[in-house]
Amino acid sequence: MKSIFGQLKAEGLASPTTPLRPFLFHVHPLPSDPRALRFHVTDLHSSTWEALKTEQDLEDMRDITGIGGSLSDLEDYVLASLESEDVKLVLDGNSLDAVGAKLIAQKAKGMPRISISLSKLVGAAASEAMASLSLELYKSFKSVQNVLISEQERCCDLNKALSVEKEKNESLQKQLGEFMYLKRQKLNKASDKSLSDSASIMGSHHSPDSKRGQQPSTKVIKRVVPTHRRTKVRGVILQDAEEGAQN
Repeated sequence: MKSIFGQLKAEGLASPTTPLRPFLFHVHPLPSDPRALRFHVTDLHSSTWEALKTEQDLEDMRDITGIGGSLSDLEDYVLASLESEDVKLVLDGNSLDAVGAKLIAQKAKGMPRISISLSKLVGAAASEAMASLSLELYKSFKSVQNVLISEQERCCDLNKALSVEKEKNESLQKQLGEFMYLKRQKLNKASDKSLSDSASIMGSHHSPDSKRGQQPSTKVIKRVVPTHRRTKVRGVILQDAEEGAQN
């Protein structure tokens, strides 16, 4: 069972002549008997109260309040009630000089009310109770502080790790952007070259030289007839006049 601290105000005083100091309470198990609870209520000045509840006292309290379950369930309910906002100190006889008081707490409206009878401490016993409460309160503060420091360090480490991962992510994003840019540049160059080649081919098809090369030649080629197929021209044989006279 954990120790708990809280603040409350005294109620039931008839027209107090001086403003009342706030009261602190401390509830904790006994080191020698973890099943027993000790209650201290004090204004750290002149009014200090104490109660000790053994295991049997807690069993009787469970029967009186009607809270079922085990003794641990009752202890949990008592602590939950003391941690609520409805906690008060009621003094017997409506006076700070009273020798008795009650610590009353209720977890929620309509639920069982816890009432702890307190005895007033004086002298060394009161001083010891105030010193014990102050020391335990300081220990509790240091424990919470250490937890807070540990959480802050863990948060700082997480922030550093997050910063490193963020830088890595930004670097990867930059590299990816550069890669995509170069890839687009290559694709654009390849596309431009393809368009240029297509334009060159189309231009060559429509050029005058190309058209002239494609049109059939109209020039008549003179064909040479072979000698054996040439036609012999038979002419008139002229004879000498003398030869003709002889004939």
